[in-house]
Amino acid sequence: MGRQSVHSLRAMKERGERFAMVTCYDHPSARLAESVGFPAVLVGDSLGTALLGYDSTIPVTLEEILHHTKPVVRGTVRTIVVADMPFGSYQVSDDEALRNAARLMQEGGATAVKLEGGARVVPAVERMVASGIPVMGHLGLTPQSVRQFGGHKVQGKSQADAARLREDATALEAAGCFAIVLELIPAPLAGEVSRALRIPTIGIGAGRECDAEIQVWHDILGLLEEFLPRHSRHFAKLGPQVRHGLENYLHAVRRGEFPTAAQSVGVEAKAGDVLARLIDEINATAP
Repeated sequence: MGRQSVHSLRAMKERGERFAMVTCYDHPSARLAESVGFPAVLVGDSLGTALLGYDSTIPVTLEEILHHTKPVVRGTVRTIVVADMPFGSYQVSDDEALRNAARLMQEGGATAVKLEGGARVVPAVERMVASGIPVMGHLGLTPQSVRQFGGHKVQGKSQADAARLREDATALEAAGCFAIVLELIPAPLAGEVSRALRIPTIGIGAGRECDAEIQVWHDILGLLEEFLPRHSRHFAKLGPQVRHGLENYLHAVRRGEFPTAAQSVGVEAKAGDVLARLIDEINATAP
């Protein structure tokens, strides 16, 4: 059995079957995500803040997304791997957007790409889809525009903004997007958009009426204890456990308790020494 098609997500919506996605940035995480049964994972530009120490997603480059997409693809067999198109990789021209999306699929091995924006990115989406590249849209709070928004603020609160978001969602579906992420928008609006579209909506901070949910790996597993977005939850608290394990290792080495003989490799005897010892043992037992 090969990798799932993006059309399987739409089929899940048609069956009324909710699904979850999670961000993924490396080979071990990808293997774990697939073993649990996530139908799709996202190599998000959130790796900038979750892994690389950036203060936003804006500094993330196409090369960094490619670097992290490859091990995620190698760590999965059936899971759909969506690669984020980072800031600057699709805004300059539709030709450059197509070229960069093609790199994510050809070099990175991604199943699909994701990009942010509504009507302004429709021509780029149409070019990609016409070229055989599956595209996931992203509306609402689009983190690459966070400086324009003035922070991580809820979007679509006014009637005008809500109407624009509805129009953008319809336009993205018409352009060929197979799914749309709805981030940080009022739950009633997310529900309305979800019911209006035939393709699945994937919420993050958008309530329970979306067809699916996506969360950042480090948030839901409690790896970054000092920060938890309001739209997330700790489903595990691995940060303290990781720290505890590291402390135990550090103290064991300092006290001389590790490594022990069980973790040490003995000196291998030379072949001649082994043969001589065997002869001695035979002679000692001879009558």
